[in-house]
Amino acid sequence: MTADATRDAATEPATLYDRVGGMSFFERLVDAFYDGVEADEVLAPLYPEAPDFSGARHRLTLFLGQYWGGPTTYMEERGHPRLRLRHFPFHVGPLERDHWLRHMAAAVESTCSDEHAEVAAELMQYFVPAAEHLRNDTGLPITSSTFHRS
Repeated sequence: MTADATRDAATEPATLYDRVGGMSFFERLVDAFYDGVEADEVLAPLYPEAPDFSGARHRLTLFLGQYWGGPTTYMEERGHPRLRLRHFPFHVGPLERDHWLRHMAAAVESTCSDEHAEVAAELMQYFVPAAEHLRNDTGLPITSSTFHRS
């Protein structure tokens, strides 16, 4: 290993994935999230595989782990995340966004201990705008407020 590589490894900040202990954190986070979603009368019907959420749990766990600096298993299994495209077949408006955020915020709170308050804040700084980004009822050029999903 060169001196530059050693210096880079020593000064490079740890990823959130590393700081929380790896994939097991994301498994707990996603399990807590889907425990709420499964009983949610607004969100549960949007999942084609419901009442079996095992596939959704798996995909979200891999996506979040990869996003926060973990292994690229999501990309290897599913390709580029293309979040808006993958969510387009499902109506995502303010009600769906708010229900999703309520469950994710509760999952973050229950998964992050007091010593990980900065991790909770970092996660929510991502989840809030991401949830808004997935709305597809706004009539933006990439969506249509008059598009009727079957």
